[in-house]
Amino acid sequence: MLEGIETGYEEKFDFPYREALPERVYILASAPRSGSTYLSHLLWQSGCLGAPLEYFNFLPTGHYASVSGSAEKQIALWRSVLHHRTSPNGVFGVKCFPAMVNYLAQRNPALFREVTSTLLASNPDPKIVQLKRRDRIAHAISYARAVRSGIWRAEQEEKGQPATVPYSEDAIDEALQALGGEEATWDSLYANSGITPLVLWYEDVIERPEEAVESVATHLGVTLDPSATVSVPEIRRQSRADAEKWAEQHARLQRR
Repeated sequence: MLEGIETGYEEKFDFPYREALPERVYILASAPRSGSTYLSHLLWQSGCLGAPLEYFNFLPTGHYASVSGSAEKQIALWRSVLHHRTSPNGVFGVKCFPAMVNYLAQRNPALFREVTSTLLASNPDPKIVQLKRRDRIAHAISYARAVRSGIWRAEQEEKGQPATVPYSEDAIDEALQALGGEEATWDSLYANSGITPLVLWYEDVIERPEEAVESVATHLGVTLDPSATVSVPEIRRQSRADAEKWAEQHARLQRR
C-alpha cells in the first residue's frame, strides 16, 4: 500500500457485505501504465460493475505486500473480497497484469487454482476486458520513467512537480520488450481458452469515459442504474512535462 494515499483498497470503500458469491465475474486485463487504474475506478463508480482492483497483487511492491509471505492470509483475503467487493447486483471484477498471475501461480498454487476456477474454469461464459494503448512509445516511456523513479501516482510527485528522470533509450527499449511480453501473455490465454475479450483503448477511454463504461456493461450483460453510483477515490493524471521531453528526445534519435 502507498502510505498516506487513499487507493481504494481501504475497508471504508467496501460495498455492503454480500452473503452470496458473485453471479457475474470478469477480469480487467492490462499491463502497467496503461491507464487501468483510471478505468477500474470508472467502472467501480458506476456501482454496477464491481470494484475491479488488484485483489491478488501479492508482489513485494503490490497493494497486499503485507501478506506476501502467508499463503493462508492471501486465501482469506481473496475470499473476503468476493463478499465485500461484489456490487449489490452480483458483479465482481478483478484487475491484473500477467506478472501478478505468474507470481501467484509460483508462490501460492492453491490460491491460484481457486482464483482461476472462480474467474475462468467454473464460469460458463468467462469475460475479459482488456485495456491497451495505441501509442506504444508513450506507453513505454511512461513505464520506463515510473520504474526508474519509483513514482507511479500523481500523489507521489513532489508538490505537484513531475519527477525528472535522466533520458535512457535503453530503458525505452526494455520497456517495449516488457510490455510486449505482457500483451503476448494475454494473447496466449485467449488462444488457449477461446475467450474473445472486449478490447478498449486508453486514448478512447480518456476521451469518452461514459462510453467505455457502457461498453463494459454491455459486454457483461449488465444494466447500468444511475442511482447506484458510488464515491471512489479520485485518480489524478500525472504531469506529462518530463515524459514529453523523453518523447521529443526519442523522436530526434529516430530521425538520425
